[in-house]
Amino acid sequence: MPTTEHHWITTPITADILRGALDLERTAHGLLPHRLPAWARAQCADGQLAMVEAQPSGVRLVFRTRATAVELDTLPTKRVYAGAPPRPDGVYDLLVDGRLTAQSTVTGGNTLAIDMATGTAESRPGPAGTLRFADLPDGVKDIEIWLPHNETTELVALRTDAPVEPVPDRGRRVWLHHGSSISHGSDAASPTAIWPALAASLGGVELINLGLGGSALLDPFTARTMRDTPADLISVKIGINLVNADLMRLRAFGPAVHGFLDTIREGHPTTPLLVVSAILCPIHEDTPGPASFDFSALSSGRLRFLATGDPAERAAGKLTLGVIREELSRIVEQRAADDPHLHYLDGRDLYGEADAVELPLPDELHPDAATHRRIGERFATLAFAADGPFADHGA
Repeated sequence: MPTTEHHWITTPITADILRGALDLERTAHGLLPHRLPAWARAQCADGQLAMVEAQPSGVRLVFRTRATAVELDTLPTKRVYAGAPPRPDGVYDLLVDGRLTAQSTVTGGNTLAIDMATGTAESRPGPAGTLRFADLPDGVKDIEIWLPHNETTELVALRTDAPVEPVPDRGRRVWLHHGSSISHGSDAASPTAIWPALAASLGGVELINLGLGGSALLDPFTARTMRDTPADLISVKIGINLVNADLMRLRAFGPAVHGFLDTIREGHPTTPLLVVSAILCPIHEDTPGPASFDFSALSSGRLRFLATGDPAERAAGKLTLGVIREELSRIVEQRAADDPHLHYLDGRDLYGEADAVELPLPDELHPDAATHRRIGERFATLAFAADGPFADHGA
């Protein structure tokens, strides 16, 4: 509920003040941002994809105002894992004129209780909550409220103590990125601290993040979504989900990569397109999937993953990260002969063996907050440099 010491103005939440979402669903409570369009969601009945694409990684409210106080009513959906420690509430980042100024959370909301041992989930309804940022600097300023990257968030109402207007186009290039839970932001400290958001800030570009936890699986509807989304720069990070899901064999992998890239190129024939392989993940470098939860660690309050495949199965076409990197490098080299705007980046240049010694993956699969920063900074250095694939030659 709005507080009373301000004269509040309620502004409808519309697409012109919301960035990073590809669809807005009207719900009984407000608006639910989606990162895949409705037609794409209709083509896959996978519950994991449905959950993660509705988590607003990279989605932010952006507006210009003189307001010194802002309130946002939201209805979050929080995840609880049976046997695991409680997850922290999702973080909202406030940027004023591009600078991180404050952070907050919203309590309450719906709960999704997940039992990883049985693969079941139960939804429990809860109340909406209010996010409040006060004592903002006076004068006209650009406000960004980045929504929690890992918490489904229905937008109920936006209130300010001064009028709001959309921010004029800054002329910044749009970077469309697709990847796995690491690109989604798993275990990052906040939504602007996920590695793609950090890289976008350092590169001076606008991010559309299609990092989809557990769901970077070369799905044709994802490729068509990317084909149809306006963008100046495109990257696809391929590898880890295909291994830990044990989704396909080498025979299917190569043609699937070609098809994915072919579809993107139908809509973006000359856009810089960067194919990125997986960062180092020791459990899957030479051991195929599927990955499994280590339930013995879960009983002691830790979340840990194991690779359950047999390295000998590589001879039968099972995928490992080493196999995928070799094949991706070959495919990009082959295609680049006719596509000078296609590039390849080995993910181990973002996080490699020395990094794994210094900053090991806490659950054997996902980077922590410090590693997200390292990956973001390295990606910006490699991709946005003057000689990099995303160099701004028009600057």
